Amino acid sequence: MPKWLPALIINNGYKDWNQYFDDVYRIFERDFVLDKPVYKNIRLGLKKHPEYNGKSATFWHLISEGKIEEERLPCTYRCERITYPKPIIDNSNDKCLKIWIELRKGEKRIHIWYEDENYLVVLAQRGNYILPWTAFYIKEEHRKKKYNKRWNQYKTPS
Repeated sequence: MPKWLPALIINNGYKDWNQYFDDVYRIFERDFVLDKPVYKNIRLGLKKHPEYNGKSATFWHLISEGKIEEERLPCTYRCERITYPKPIIDNSNDKCLKIWIELRKGEKRIHIWYEDENYLVVLAQRGNYILPWTAFYIKEEHRKKKYNKRWNQYKTPS
């Protein structure tokens, strides 16, 4: 594991979920509001709307999962890894990361995959800035193979 990747924030020393959730949000705020990451000298913005419980859409996409936006639920794997997105983005030039770009809904999506930790960060390119779109832990072997295939197709186009 590279020195720049922080430890997970595990929910086993907390008395209740709300205290843990507050700490997860504080880390997000530190990493994305107070000291934003930089990807290849391009500033990162935040998708603020729609807000849920006073928290930005970017935060919710980093810590929750679900196909229906309004019904997304916090995910333990994502919450534990809230410390990962900023250093992965900031260290995107590290050779341990696999990076590729895909077109999705008319915009470029930058994928930064730290395969050793099964963690993927997705950024949306928006002209002169980038939005952290989502980030997640990849548990299933078939999904790991799928992302490896997509990365290989990008680096060796036909």
